[in-house]
Amino acid sequence: MNRENLVVKKSLETTPKADSSNSNCWDVMQCGRGPGQGLDEENLCPAAGENRLDGVHGGRQAGRACWVVAGTCSGGSVQGQYAQTITKCRHCMFYQQVLSEEKDSFLDTVNLFQKLMEAGRITGRIKRLGLIVGGSGFIGGTLMHYFKSRYGDSFEILAPNSKRLSLRVPGDISSYLSTYRPDFIINCAIPPLDGGAQLAYEVNYLGSINLARAAMALRVPFIHFSSAALQPMGENVTEDEQLPLSTSLPFYPRSKLMADITLRHLHETRGLDCTIIRLGVVYGKHDHKIQGFQRLLFSIATQSMMFLLTRPGIRHSYTHTEKIGPFVHHILENRAEYTGRTFHFVDPEPVELSRLVLEVKKALGLKKPRELYVPYPFARLGRSSLKLFLRMLRPLGFDGRLPQELMFLDKFYKSQILSVERLRNSSFGIPDPEVTIFSELPDIVKYYVARWQHYNLIPIVDKELLQTAPGTRTFQNDPEALLENMHSNTDNYLADFDSLRD
Repeated sequence: MNRENLVVKKSLETTPKADSSNSNCWDVMQCGRGPGQGLDEENLCPAAGENRLDGVHGGRQAGRACWVVAGTCSGGSVQGQYAQTITKCRHCMFYQQVLSEEKDSFLDTVNLFQKLMEAGRITGRIKRLGLIVGGSGFIGGTLMHYFKSRYGDSFEILAPNSKRLSLRVPGDISSYLSTYRPDFIINCAIPPLDGGAQLAYEVNYLGSINLARAAMALRVPFIHFSSAALQPMGENVTEDEQLPLSTSLPFYPRSKLMADITLRHLHETRGLDCTIIRLGVVYGKHDHKIQGFQRLLFSIATQSMMFLLTRPGIRHSYTHTEKIGPFVHHILENRAEYTGRTFHFVDPEPVELSRLVLEVKKALGLKKPRELYVPYPFARLGRSSLKLFLRMLRPLGFDGRLPQELMFLDKFYKSQILSVERLRNSSFGIPDPEVTIFSELPDIVKYYVARWQHYNLIPIVDKELLQTAPGTRTFQNDPEALLENMHSNTDNYLADFDSLRD
């Protein structure tokens, strides 16, 4: 008998057998998805087929530990990943029943989850557990959606908020990782661009390096998202080119540059399994924050951009968020090729800034900005005047800040085109070169304009985008008629739930 089978045999021998006197969740909740009820494997409750927790709390399979199993029921509806449902489960009647019955023998959630992970590693039947730091951001949220929607059967992704895991608190990193011990770590965290020296240093540098050192201790891959802000302007800029480290460098690119340098040092001297991904200007949908390309779109939609703050022919590299997930997945599966390397992940064709601004203006049907290019000295004078004005307001109790895009005003007047040769020559190649900011622009504009109009962040640009639900216009103009029609079933805009009665 080999070592693996011996460990499995020992694990099964030391696991208490199910006690038929203890009720399982399907017995108490009457969900109809328990064993012996004539269901095929696809419709059987995951807790009923989870033998890694067989015998826990004297139950059958995971029948008395169902709250750590994805896809079980809570309040009559099928739930998702463990990390997103456990809070609801603690209020479940059955959870409280098991807690009361087991008393001192009750295994808390952390112990159950660790038991689930350990048993899965022994038998080789477990999802790969990943940790995304910064999962609520633009990039992190996109990665979460990618792995959950496409590979939920083979990946389990944790994305704690900053209250659970703060990069500014090393103890948080140690405690969280010692509990869950992920198979890989992805760092997408980023502080506000105007957050000052302390945030930039603690999050972008210290936090990133502490997270990398933890990954090194766990012997797991570390994927770090970086920025083109630490690289010089110019055309065909390679991954090896970077700005000189000096006190004249703003805090954000300075901290990102220092993190990249230390990560490469850890790889070369300590064997850190790390891949650095540098992004250009990020664009895409499904982000609630105004960042990346959305800052430009917002300034045009609010009609605060009167003229073109650039020069003709100025171009930059752009990154489509929807392409990032497949790339990260690929480098996780091909570590030998990608470890210790840095890649530009941008569209192959750069984008001319003035053309993009005018295309957005056209899509919104606006008259501004005028097609008049503001010379850089005048733009810089305007920025300095605005900074002075905001500083004068502070004694009066106004805490005004310079718009984040104006922090990079000099980049509006210089091209930065990142080389994609390293990506092109990799086994992943250039993904979907036909998909660009221009091909995606109509959907992106519609998505964000509708959202910003609903929240009164911008003037009404397109009234049709406000009519998202049936009956909205009646709700606005004649709420009494809407109620009367709803109650009399003349207009029924509610969903049909009769199928739940079966």
